[in-house]
Parts: sequence; C-alpha cells; structure tokens
Amino acid sequence: MVQEELNSEKKLRQIVEPLLEWYRANRRVLPWRKNKDAYAVWVSEIMLQQTRVETVIPYYERFMARCPDVEALTACEEEELLKLWEGLGYYSRAKNMKKAACIVCEEYNGKFPEELEQLQKLPGIGAYTAGAIASIAFEKAVAAVDGNVLRVVTRLLQDDTDITDIQFRHKITTVLQKVYPKQGCGDFTQSLMELGATICVPNGMPKCIACPIRCVCEAYQNLTQTQYPVKKKKKDRKVQEKTVLLIQYQDNIALNKRSEQGLLAGMWELPNLDGYKTDQEIEKELISYGIVVDKIGPPKSTDKVIRHIFTHIEWNMICKIIECAEVAQDNPFTWVTREQIRTHISLPAAFQKVYRYLPDKV
Repeated sequence: MVQEELNSEKKLRQIVEPLLEWYRANRRVLPWRKNKDAYAVWVSEIMLQQTRVETVIPYYERFMARCPDVEALTACEEEELLKLWEGLGYYSRAKNMKKAACIVCEEYNGKFPEELEQLQKLPGIGAYTAGAIASIAFEKAVAAVDGNVLRVVTRLLQDDTDITDIQFRHKITTVLQKVYPKQGCGDFTQSLMELGATICVPNGMPKCIACPIRCVCEAYQNLTQTQYPVKKKKKDRKVQEKTVLLIQYQDNIALNKRSEQGLLAGMWELPNLDGYKTDQEIEKELISYGIVVDKIGPPKSTDKVIRHIFTHIEWNMICKIIECAEVAQDNPFTWVTREQIRTHISLPAAFQKVYRYLPDKV
C-alpha cells in the first residue's frame, strides 16, 4: 500500500507543470474567475453542484447582481432567495447558503475563514467545496476532489477502485495534496477541474489528442480510457405516480407549502394526490375541503404523463385543471395570482412542468 501510494504520488507529480501551463493558456473565461474572492468562489461552487456550467452562468450573474456579498445574502428574504434559485433545483443548497452567510457575518465579521476545518463547519460546505475555496481563494495546498478530478486521476493511474468508495476519495485527496505547487495552488485545483470538464470528459472517448498529460496517462497508453472511472451501479429509482391539480378560483391559483422535512422541504407546490386519480375521486377530495367544482379535466395540450427525475425518485405525473364555483374560507390552500408566481413565488421544476399547462385565460 505504501509503495502504491508512492508510485501514485510520483505519477501525479509529473502532471503539475504541464497542467498549469495548459490551464493558463486554455482556461475558459467564466464570470467567477474574474477574481479569487472567496464569496464568488463559494457561490459558483455551490451552484455548480449537479449542474452544468452553461446552465449556471446566467443564474450566477443574476444572483451576484442581487447578492454581491455575504451581507446582501444575509439580508435577502428566503422567498426572494428561492426565486433567484428557481430552476437550479436542490433548493437546500440555497437555504444552506443563507445559513452559512449569517454565520460568516456573525462569527467572522463578513469575511470567509481561510482554514479548511473552519470552512467545513459552515452549512452546506463539504470537503470538496471547502478545498475549492481554500485553494482558489486563499492559495492553500488543499485538493478539491470531485467527479471530474476522480475521472482524470483514475484514468491517469489506470485505477479500477470504485470511485464511490469514500476511503478512495480520501486517499486521492491526500496524495494530490502532496504534489501541490508552492505557488499557483488555485490554478492547479482549477486545472484538474478544467481538464475533466473539457478534455477528459465522461460518457465516451475523451479528447486525448488535446490533453497536456497524455504522455504519462496509463489509460491513454493502453487504450483503456473508457473503462475508467469504475463506479458501482446505482440502485433503480423509486417511481411514484401522482395527480397534480391546477386549481383556479377567481383568477387565483391554489398552492400548498410542503413539509419542512424530506424532498423539496419547505417549498411551494401545486396540490397533488398520490396515484392516478379519476375526476370523481378528485372532486370528492375537494368537496371535503369545502370546494365546489365547476369544471375538471386534463389540459387540452397534453394527455401524456409528465415525468420528473430526482436523484433517487422519479415522479410520473398526470395533470388535471379544475375551475371552482365556490371555495370555503377555511380551505387548506394558499391562493395566489399568476403575477405572484411569476415574480415572487418559487415553484420547483417538477411543478413548473405542470404549471406551464395552465391556460392563458381562466
């Protein structure tokens, strides 16, 4: 094991200078690379989790225009924050950002701590994000190991260890940190990310001819690039069937607040029922809430199942449009206007897919 780590360290040490030279000449122009401000690095890294760069850029620019620093983020109301985040998904990221910003303001006078251990204590910041902030913003010799980096390293070393093994990730992090340059730690961190994102790509053959470290890459030499990284098969997603209701009354639309626990915790949702319900079953349910139905039926534009995939769950949804004749005052819904949904209320992507079928006019 010791000899194996020494060999890995020796191989990784050979890539430092070629990677730095390549990165400085070829790096993409991205808005969060304009400077090495810790806040900007943090916002970008949180947004980039599970999300493509192309998708993140307009969100990042809009977010930074509204919340340019931790003080502004701390002062931002949660409903507005979630509206800024709408479409990015994984809304707990935004909620944790606000919590972390409050801590940075209260405990660190509005300045991000520089040490890895302090960064990892902030809500929503794990080992990878802490490493990215510490190295990019503060030039610490700390590795940030994500899927891109693991793909580069496992191909380089032709290592068939399962990359979902947390101990393997720790090992790669430890070995990488031993080879960090004395200067340019942030650039080296970003060079590994950049190589994985643009050259050593997933899902098919990497662009090896453009790779600055192919001469020391074992997978390239043995034509085994597509065999790495090795990752155990994910469990099949649990499929849930739902009937989602677009309920309208006097130009208002019914919403619910989800539980503070579990999937989409604390988010607004369109009322929905488990399983595929008949019109009669839906009407019976609404009558129990004191709602008298005038019309009910599917949207004219679709009779298909609307599919939305979360990490571990898949929702297969049918939509019903309901126009109400009467609504009891003590009904369980919150009634909002289209304008409120457009400007202030954040609907998760799953419900946005259904909401778009609401007719233009009631």
